[in-house]
Amino acid sequence: MNFMRHELNLKCTIRHVVLPEFREELFMEQLENLVIEKTLKTPRIELIHGSGEISFSGKSLPENASRIYEPVLNWVTDYIIQPREVTNLRLNLEYYNTSSMLWISKIIKALTRINNPDYRLMVHIYIPLEEYDDMRGSADMKESFNPLTDILQNSIPEVSMKLYATDDASRVIRDAVVLF
Repeated sequence: MNFMRHELNLKCTIRHVVLPEFREELFMEQLENLVIEKTLKTPRIELIHGSGEISFSGKSLPENASRIYEPVLNWVTDYIIQPREVTNLRLNLEYYNTSSMLWISKIIKALTRINNPDYRLMVHIYIPLEEYDDMRGSADMKESFNPLTDILQNSIPEVSMKLYATDDASRVIRDAVVLF
């Protein structure tokens, strides 16, 4: 009986050693793109590995945010193993609820773990022209994004943030680079 217990421990140890190597071999192939179409309460989400484009557009008011965002976080976790030199995260959300923002924060935090300081994470934020003008008039535009800049502060890749002012038809009217 003691021998069986020892054999079981040995099997667990072998699995633990082999599994990470197997996981790396899986990523020798290109990560598949993931596109989630928008609904009345959820955004269109596009995760394109070949170009490093990650975008969220529309409204994000799902009743069960984990159902929408957990597969996205899983994809991003896989993406950071084989990222592109430049990753463009585009946030063009008209409205979002607290649970959506919590999941998006987790996704952004995962992207800050791209393990190459020579790579760049470019965060693009699209907001209505009125909000953009109000921010430009404030003393410090950076303070308007404190929760986001706090997440990005200790990022491994270089981080840039660009702010876009949009009109009612979602056309970009103005833009600014936000330094932090």
